[in-house]
Amino acid sequence: MDIERFMQGYRAAWEGRDEALFCALFAADGQYHNTPFAVQRGPVQLAAYWQRVKLQEDVRLSYEVLASAPGSGIAHWHVTYQVASEELFQIWARSTGTNAVTRQPGDPLPRMVLDGVLQAEFEGGLCKTCRLWWHSLPLAA
Repeated sequence: MDIERFMQGYRAAWEGRDEALFCALFAADGQYHNTPFAVQRGPVQLAAYWQRVKLQEDVRLSYEVLASAPGSGIAHWHVTYQVASEELFQIWARSTGTNAVTRQPGDPLPRMVLDGVLQAEFEGGLCKTCRLWWHSLPLAA
């Protein structure tokens, strides 16, 4: 696997909201660092983490490979999605550490935009380690 094939699979897994596709990208002991301070290891933790994408609708992911080398690569990615549940909105709101969004009960849920960089290392045709750095905001109405 190389960074281009990984990103194609990553896009398919996210847009399809499919944890099996996501897990299939990783080695049995693969690591997904969704932030610098959190890591999911192995298929059980990867699949559990990926469940949150089921709280997203109309997911659109684009990417650009920034660097590719044997066994590793870096890509810039950009995602938009419609928040489909109050639960997901609350997960996001708590993670921001700010009161960036003032929302009253009954207000429509926002469409989010995420922008980030991904660095991946490959071994035996699968991803051994994936590290993300990203930021998210509600899309302006």
